[in-house]
Amino acid sequence: MSDILKQLSIWIETIITSLHYPGITLVMFIENLFPPIPSELVMPYAGFLVAQGEFSFIGIVLAGTLGSVMGAVVLYYIGVWADEHIVRNFIRRFGRWFMISEEDLDKALAYFDRHGEAVVFFGRLIPLVRSLISIPAGMDRMPMSKFLLFTTLGSAIWTSLLGGAGWWLGANWEAVLGFLSQYQRGTLVVLVLGVIGFFAFRFMQSRSQKARATASGRVLKDAE
Repeated sequence: MSDILKQLSIWIETIITSLHYPGITLVMFIENLFPPIPSELVMPYAGFLVAQGEFSFIGIVLAGTLGSVMGAVVLYYIGVWADEHIVRNFIRRFGRWFMISEEDLDKALAYFDRHGEAVVFFGRLIPLVRSLISIPAGMDRMPMSKFLLFTTLGSAIWTSLLGGAGWWLGANWEAVLGFLSQYQRGTLVVLVLGVIGFFAFRFMQSRSQKARATASGRVLKDAE
């Protein structure tokens, strides 16, 4: 691990061994608000402690899930506070520089209205996205009951997988980081390709619209 990860690992281990289950909840809460603190260090270590007989598996899953949900609720209300009109005003002023229009925002919000539950649930299983997905849920005013349900389910699966991996690997729990770093890199590649594809599509769309406008102007001139 890098020096930063080593320092984070020591800090996380100290909190968990000192505070026990509340320590897991605390670190997972902070991890949701500050993604640089990876859950990939928290839950596998907790799973290792299960293998040592210091914790129960159900206990670490409940503690980790509780912390994740608490952090997600904070980000949800940040989304409520930010509100749609702030994002819309930003797009009106600067959207053309990012090839994003209000129509794109309307489509995104409409998609979230139709599939918000699935987005929140599966978003909990994707690094980086798992924290940020709470903000658009708040902006869209997703009912809190639905948000809590799908956030809890997704977070419980994530914490169970990481905790179970640490339990199974025992003293080699840090090996989880190798697999998850590849998973995260793959996720980032897909996201980057998606962004590139979006901008390429918008660029070609813009050129096509300009070509049609030019052709239409020529037709009008010939008609005169």
